[in-house]
Amino acid sequence: MNKIINSIDLNAEIQWVIAIILSILIIATTTFWIWNKLKPSKLVNEMILRTRSWWGMCFIFLFAATVNPIITYIGLAFLSFFTLREVYTLLKLRDSDRTTLLLCYLSIPIQYYFAYQGWYTMFLIFIPVFMFIIIPFFLVMAGDTKDIIRSMCILPTSLMLGIFGISHLALLVSFPEMNNDNISGKALLLFLIFITEANDIMQYVFGKLFGRHKILPKVSPNKTWEGFIGGVLSTTAIGYFMGFLTPLSSIELILISFCIAIFGFMGDAIISAVKRDFGVKDMGNTIPGHGGFLDRIDSLSTTSSPFFHLIYFIVIV
Repeated sequence: MNKIINSIDLNAEIQWVIAIILSILIIATTTFWIWNKLKPSKLVNEMILRTRSWWGMCFIFLFAATVNPIITYIGLAFLSFFTLREVYTLLKLRDSDRTTLLLCYLSIPIQYYFAYQGWYTMFLIFIPVFMFIIIPFFLVMAGDTKDIIRSMCILPTSLMLGIFGISHLALLVSFPEMNNDNISGKALLLFLIFITEANDIMQYVFGKLFGRHKILPKVSPNKTWEGFIGGVLSTTAIGYFMGFLTPLSSIELILISFCIAIFGFMGDAIISAVKRDFGVKDMGNTIPGHGGFLDRIDSLSTTSSPFFHLIYFIVIV
C-alpha cells in the first residue's frame, strides 16, 4: 500500500483537475439533493443516481491516472476484459466460436504489453492487422461454416471497441514528456477523460432541457440536434479552458476538443445501435444509473484513438 501511495504523481496541473472535478461533483450533488427535496421528479431521481455513479467513476479514473503506470495498465486491461465479457454475454455465439473467444481474451495482455513498452507500431497494427486475419482463420479452422460471417464481423468489432480504443488510454501514459512544457502523458489522459465525460454530460443535459428534434429516432430516440449542438459547443469551450493540461495552442485546443465531442457522440450512437440489435436497454447493470462498463466507456472507446493520434501528429510529427 505504501508503494502505491508513494507512486502517486500529483503535479500542479493534475491537482487543479482534481479540484475542479470534485467541486463540480459537490455542486451537482448538493443541487440535485435540494432540487429533489423541493420538487421531486423522475428526472431528478435519475440525475441523483447518475451523480452517485460519477463519484465512483471519477475516483477510479483519477486513481488510474495518478498512480504508478503499471497499475494504470493493469486496471485498463481489466476494463477491456470486463467490456468484452459484457459483449460476449449478450451475444448468442456458436459453440464452435469458443476457441476464438479465448484468443480474443488473450489479445488483451498482448496489446497492453505493447502499450507498456511504448512499441507504437506493433501497438497500432496488432489488432486491426494481425487479429483481423487470425480471428477469421481460427473460425474457419473450427470447421463450422453456418453463420460464420456473423462471427467474423462481431468478434473483430468487439476487439476494436473493447480493446483497441481503450488501450490508447494506456498508450497515453507512455507518452514522453513534451518539449519544455512539462506536460505529461498522465495530464493528457486526464484531459481526454474529463472532456469526454463532460461531452456526455453536456449532451445529456442540453437534450433533456431543450431537445425537440431527434437525430436518430430509430436507434436512440433521446438523442436530439439541440443536445448534440449544445454538447459540442460547450465541450469545445470546456476543452479550451482546460488547455493547461496540454502543450496545444488555442486553435489546436479548439480543434481537438471539437473532435472529441464529435467522436464521443459517434461512440454513443454506435453502442446505442448495438443495444438496439441485442434488444436491451443497457449492456449490463454493473454501474447504477449507467448500465454496464461499455455503456459508460462507449464514448472513450471512440475518442481515445483519434485524440492520441492527433496529439502525436501535432506534437511529435
